Amino acid sequence: MFQEYAMIFGRRMLFFTNRIIFHQPSSSKWRQISSRGRRYSHVGQKQLTLALSSKSQLNRFLRLKIHEFENKKNPQIFSSSRLHWSDCFGKQDRSKTSTMPKRKSDTKSESEASPKKAKEETTKEKPAKKPKTDKNDANEAAIAALDVPETYTTDKKSAEGNEANLKIASWNVAGLKAWLKKDGISYIKKEDPDIFFIMETKIATESVPSDAKVEGYHTYWYGATAKKGYSGTGLYSKKKPVNVKYGIGVEKHDEEGRVITAEYDDFYFVGSYVPNSGRGLTRLDYRQEWDKDFNDYLAKLDETKPVIYCGDLNVAHEEIDLKNPKTNRNKTPGFADEEREGFTALLSKGFVDSFRQLYPDKEYAYSFWTYMGNCRAKNVGWRLDYFVISKRLVPKLCDTGMRTWIMGSDHCPVALHMAM
Repeated sequence: MFQEYAMIFGRRMLFFTNRIIFHQPSSSKWRQISSRGRRYSHVGQKQLTLALSSKSQLNRFLRLKIHEFENKKNPQIFSSSRLHWSDCFGKQDRSKTSTMPKRKSDTKSESEASPKKAKEETTKEKPAKKPKTDKNDANEAAIAALDVPETYTTDKKSAEGNEANLKIASWNVAGLKAWLKKDGISYIKKEDPDIFFIMETKIATESVPSDAKVEGYHTYWYGATAKKGYSGTGLYSKKKPVNVKYGIGVEKHDEEGRVITAEYDDFYFVGSYVPNSGRGLTRLDYRQEWDKDFNDYLAKLDETKPVIYCGDLNVAHEEIDLKNPKTNRNKTPGFADEEREGFTALLSKGFVDSFRQLYPDKEYAYSFWTYMGNCRAKNVGWRLDYFVISKRLVPKLCDTGMRTWIMGSDHCPVALHMAM
């Protein structure tokens, strides 16, 4: 029956399961319209293939065309150069419901006939849109936080009313040799700190190049012995310390060259590059051991003299200290609960986070940005670099902050001003 009707329709249709192929006897051009309304022109093509997704659609197609033929509505089907998918497979019968837009005259006559209905339709309110989040505003505020004046001094005085007379700077340079090639020495000359601590030098003590020396500074280097090209720290000091110590006296920690302690007349300076917990927090257990041993080490020093402790501590203590706390919590090293608790435990031993002491609610204050995703330009960062001081030094605290305009590493330098 299918083929009989096909010949009546004036076209030969071949049926293959769920596919119909129309063969056109003439050489006229076809234009196929896909299910998404896109038209594809086929110049000189002799056949048009129409895919059906099920046998029910095939039956529906045939019933519709047979009905049209028997009622002589369209005996010469497919005579047009366009084949409309909705003619055959639309959800509604086009003979019953028109999908064409109404003319203005039709709309007018309907509204005159039923003004109440027209009024209801015109006054019908659209569903309220969800309020926009402040994500864009937050991003703009974060970027604006980078726009700070380039200055290396401060006019702020201590709580005792004294001007700053001691400046300490710290910077994770991510490789001493690379830093030197980027003219990192020029930063020391601009900042002109009394003490400058450098970390992640990635170089052995005996391999430090001569051009790392800076006139007017005593230098001290501590490279890792357990692994070549790993970790490592260095210290620049205008005044020669009373004593310099490398490590904290625990072998499993000291072999990575992470801590330099310099004793001065009125305080201990401790610079540290705290171990990272590793991707997937694989080294978190070791990090907890480090935190306990190192916290005890600082507390013992504090019994003798007050301590100024700085470095890349590899922890964002509170949610305010990183851009995306929810997505990083307990997933990314530096924001595991155990790491944050370790820093809290240190503060409970009589120490203060100097930045939060002065700026407890300051947002978007970061010192580290990953190289991926242009994060530094967007200020999607972390505050990982700190100055932690003994509580009894708080009255002498003047100012502290990030040198966000200084490039050359995935960290920026941080500086501390004290009135000693």
